[in-house]
Amino acid sequence: MPPPPATGTRRIAWEALPPRVRSALEAVLGAPVAGAASLPGGFSEGVAARLRLATGQDVFLKAVSAATAPAIAGFHRRERAVTSRLPSAAPVPRLLGAYDDGTWVALLFEHVTGALPAQPWRPADLGRVLATATGLAATLTPSPVPRAETARPRLGGWSDLRGAPGLARVSSWAAGHLDELIALEAAAAETLAGDTLLHGDLYPFNVLLDPDRPGPGGVHVVDWPHAWVGAAHADMLTLMANAVLSGLDPEPLRRTNPLTADLPRDTVDAFLAAHAGFLVRLAVTAGPGADPNLIAMATALGRASLEWLESRR
Repeated sequence: MPPPPATGTRRIAWEALPPRVRSALEAVLGAPVAGAASLPGGFSEGVAARLRLATGQDVFLKAVSAATAPAIAGFHRRERAVTSRLPSAAPVPRLLGAYDDGTWVALLFEHVTGALPAQPWRPADLGRVLATATGLAATLTPSPVPRAETARPRLGGWSDLRGAPGLARVSSWAAGHLDELIALEAAAAETLAGDTLLHGDLYPFNVLLDPDRPGPGGVHVVDWPHAWVGAAHADMLTLMANAVLSGLDPEPLRRTNPLTADLPRDTVDAFLAAHAGFLVRLAVTAGPGADPNLIAMATALGRASLEWLESRR
């Protein structure tokens, strides 16, 4: 079964930006914007659009107001710090410029040809992405970004769900194994130490595939605000857990990938518990104003990690 829609519900158009902000961005680009089209993928509020410049060049813009979405503005500022330091060998769109007036925060990236991977996963596409992520881990070790300028890993949350009325609705198995999940999550911290820059949000809605470049070279990894420094296997297990939503068994993927094949059993289980804990906590504790697509996605991804973990117990 395919996952829920992989795009947030709170996007705004280029034309909705204040005129002064549009003018400032055109100044950064050195050319007027002749057209704009919103693009799918990701859950951040604000603008996510392809801009066609009067010169014929395409660029990608993400922008948000800190007055209405302060957390997302913070993400954009952190992504600027991360992407400005990524090496050219990384399969990541190049940061072309940025704008920050204290309220509006905007990032301008090179536009890359590609589309979100089809869901359910096509095995060949998943293989391309796993190969790219494996190479990316090598490229980003040691981390080119100082640890202090990256995020905390978005992992864990089971201890906050004791007695939560919505937990059984998301996963009856988790509700019945909460103490075990709390213990596994606590054990994850020791196994996550490392010096690899991780994407931290490596799901199919943050990947673009170029149909004209069928190999790993046609894979682009986008949206880096949640990058953190740690063990190289974390992004790989995140991707593999997502494959459960496509009816694929992640164990053969894990056993054949060089970053995960030799991991101790407890290391894998601890990561899956911590990964699911963050997602399930997000789904269970979301307030009434939360983005419904985001909550549906968190629920689906959390259940996928739990299903893999349960199959290993």
